[in-house]
Amino acid sequence: MNKLWEKDFEVNKEIERFTVGRDRELDLYLAKYDVMGSMAHITMLESIGLLEADELGPLLAELRNIYRLAEQGQFVIEDGVEDVHSQVELMLTRKLGDMGKKIHSGRSRNDQVLVDLKLFTRHELMEVVEGVKSLFDELQQQSERYRDVLMPGYTHLQIAMPSSFGLWFGAYAESLADDMLFLQAAYRMTNRNPLGSAAGYGSSFPLNRTLTTQLLGFDTMDYNVVYAQMGRGKMERNVAFALATVAGTVAKMAFDACLFNSQNFNFVKLPKECTTGSSIMPHKKNPDVFELIRAKCNKLQSLPQQIMLIMNNLPVGYFRDLQIIKEVFLPAFEEMKDCLQMAAYIINKMTVNEHILDNALYDPMFSVEEVNRLAAAGMPFRDAYKKVGLEIEAGTFCADRNIHHTHEGSMGNLCNEQVAALMQETLCGFHFEQVTEAERKLVEG
Repeated sequence: MNKLWEKDFEVNKEIERFTVGRDRELDLYLAKYDVMGSMAHITMLESIGLLEADELGPLLAELRNIYRLAEQGQFVIEDGVEDVHSQVELMLTRKLGDMGKKIHSGRSRNDQVLVDLKLFTRHELMEVVEGVKSLFDELQQQSERYRDVLMPGYTHLQIAMPSSFGLWFGAYAESLADDMLFLQAAYRMTNRNPLGSAAGYGSSFPLNRTLTTQLLGFDTMDYNVVYAQMGRGKMERNVAFALATVAGTVAKMAFDACLFNSQNFNFVKLPKECTTGSSIMPHKKNPDVFELIRAKCNKLQSLPQQIMLIMNNLPVGYFRDLQIIKEVFLPAFEEMKDCLQMAAYIINKMTVNEHILDNALYDPMFSVEEVNRLAAAGMPFRDAYKKVGLEIEAGTFCADRNIHHTHEGSMGNLCNEQVAALMQETLCGFHFEQVTEAERKLVEG
């Protein structure tokens, strides 16, 4: 089959293999979004007189059939077809003849793939947000469940001060509440319409970009057509930073869980069905899931750098380098969502050791509480510090486990409700309902 851009000569097969790369495989991620973009585009073309009214109906009907194929995972890019755009146009022309060729008027593959990527990324971010919220809820629930169970806090991996499981679980919940702000910023930058920018320099057709913006549920558009094209790579980088921020929180939590699950700590117990065994040691229950979450999330944290290194020395305009970004970017969402789902599942089933502090090994961590008690009773802080230090050295220090913290965010006042309110405030700023309704109208007719 001829390429959309092919003229009177045939490209060398090895050059074609190299330049196409994994595009046909990766374009399957974009298939249904390419169809949605075409639906909006031809609706706009009809409104400005570049399509007849009796052509729009059949084209939309056939595009909806193709959309359903993509939704069901049955959309295929045939051998010899270069990309998803060519496949959709081929399927239309087979059914509707030359009418199918009209869908490309006023578009370039440049703005076509831009809008595909925006629609895909928007949808995936919605699902990542849902996954983050699910993990957040599990962490908050465990924080409340174990709010009064004390555990050691560490600095320099040395026993430091009393902490609690309420604090530990709650800390990761609040970290995710902050991470959600990055996701919202990435989503808002993503949810802008590039369609109509063509190859990055606009079109002599009187395109109505406001109409396609409304039809596709975008908040607004990338107005400047040159900037719209410059957004290729920039959007992926910004979204990658948001994913990396979430991944950083989850990786740190996974490391803690692996450490706390070990026999030397024995702070938490993972559900048996979530651990793996050893081929030689019958006693082993390995936290492989958390180890893999840690590794996958650490890999996700490299994503912004990979994208930056591909795009950071490109001048204005489109370059084929940008194709390679899809290889690292498109699959990243599935990995992120998988890690969030697994983490939420295990956190829900994790139990904690409520008797850690029965071991006298942890007595010294109550030294600060004793220093504070003496200071509150009138002894100068430095004198109290020295007195307790000498008792510890002499082995005469007696730990008083009856501690009472009341300030905001301490183990006696977790502020989980306030953290939940922060999360909810951020969630309300996404306005997903606008997108969902616009997409429903477009694909259902």
